[in-house]
Order: sequence, then structure tokens, then C-alpha cells
Amino acid sequence: MIELGSINNPRAAQGFIDYIKSKGLQGELRSHDGKTVIICVAPEHFHQAQPLWQAFTANPNDEKYLQASWQVGSTESPLLYQGQSLNLKARFKALSWLNRTVTLVSIAIFVAFLLGGFETLYGMLQFNPAKPLTWFTPAIVHFSAIHLIFNLIWWMTLGNDIEKRSGKLTLVGLFLVTAFISNWAQFLVVGPNFGGLSGVVYGLLGFCWIYSVMRPQQPPLVSNSIVGFMLVWLILGFVDMLPVSMANWAHLAGLIAGMAYAMSDKLLSRK
Repeated sequence: MIELGSINNPRAAQGFIDYIKSKGLQGELRSHDGKTVIICVAPEHFHQAQPLWQAFTANPNDEKYLQASWQVGSTESPLLYQGQSLNLKARFKALSWLNRTVTLVSIAIFVAFLLGGFETLYGMLQFNPAKPLTWFTPAIVHFSAIHLIFNLIWWMTLGNDIEKRSGKLTLVGLFLVTAFISNWAQFLVVGPNFGGLSGVVYGLLGFCWIYSVMRPQQPPLVSNSIVGFMLVWLILGFVDMLPVSMANWAHLAGLIAGMAYAMSDKLLSRK
């Protein structure tokens, strides 16, 4: 084994070694104290691993390393993770202005609902075909903590990955297009009483899915298992097998809009 580099973040090091394993490269971690970690790779894989190591050192908190640990990582490790911080504050600050704004505004509105401002705020933000701004505002309205948390986790994760791969303007366009189409679809089929970022989240999922399918040479933005889970969740919503009420038409319309956005993005990039 040849030494590739070292790092004093065991959790991140484990994520990197799992990531290169997912690429078919052979590597291992070595540590004398369980904290400072040396990354080693097989001699025949050294030149392939070098650019991956450089990308890792530039952004060790990238979600793809954590995803690799879920996919190929082992639960047994001699490294000490107890003293490691999740760096949640730093990771949130690293998100774009749009990602942070949508997250914070959604949380603020939900807190305002809890404090007694539901009737006033919801009356302003509820979908109204005569008020163009409300064609988008239902996306930042949530009626339960679980709904809010679930949507924001997906929004921050997928949104951040899309920005890194395709640029900030892509996320801005995706948010506007999927919010507009998903909200109108739900209104036309069911009515104005709905809310949530789920239509946009399914739009991001659809974009990531098709974007990765059309670029097989690049690491996927989202795994097939996650796509499968979200599609099953969508179907369960339509057959009314979930314990909560779902804006099913917003989900479906958002998914299709995101998929179409990815196709158009590929066509435009070719031109």
C-alpha cells in the first residue's frame, strides 16, 4: 500500500475510503491513535485515487462520501468518532442563499402557525389563481413538524448536490418551475387547501434521476434505491395507504417537471 495522504477527521476518512471502494479502488485506513488517519491505496490504483483525494480535501463534507458509507461501509472500525463534530452550523452556512432562505422561511412560517398566526398567514399564502405570488407560496407552508423536517432534509441535501453539479441558477430555475407546476396541478385537481415543499422535492428528485441517467459517466446525484423508495411512497399516496393526507398531484407534477427540466438542461448543454 502507498500513502495517499492523512487527515485528523476519522469520520471523513472513513467516508473517503468507502467512496473509493465504490469506484472499484483498493484502499485502507491506518491510525496509531484512532484520531489521525493515514489513507493508503494499492500501488496500481494510486494515480486513479490522487484526483479523488484532491477533490475530497477540498470538500470533505460532501454528501457523496456519507452516501458511500451507507452503501459499502463497514460497521466495524478502529477509529474514534466520539470527539468528532457534525459541523452542522458550518454545513448550513455553506449552503446557497436560496437553499438557506427557503429553509429558514419555511421554519419561521411553521413557528408562526404554532404561535397563533395560522389564520392570518395561511390566508395570505394559500393558493389563489388571482394572486400570482401565491402560485409559489404554498411550497413554504407546512402543517406538521414531521412534514416540515422530512421536506427540508430532502430540499437541503438534493438542492446542495444539484448546485454543486449543475450550478446555482439550475436550483433557482428548478424551484420556480416545480413550485409553479406542482401547485397549479394540485389546485386544478383538488383545490386550494394544500401546502408543503414536497412538490419541489419530487421535482429535485426527478431532476437528479434523469440528470444521472443521461450522464452515466458521472457519479449519480441520487441512488436507484432512493428513487425507488420515493416512487413507492408516491404510489402509496395515490392508493391512499398512508396515515397522512398527501398532495399527490403536486408530487406527481413536480416529479415530471423535474424530469423534463433535466432533459431540457441536457439538450441546452449540447447546443
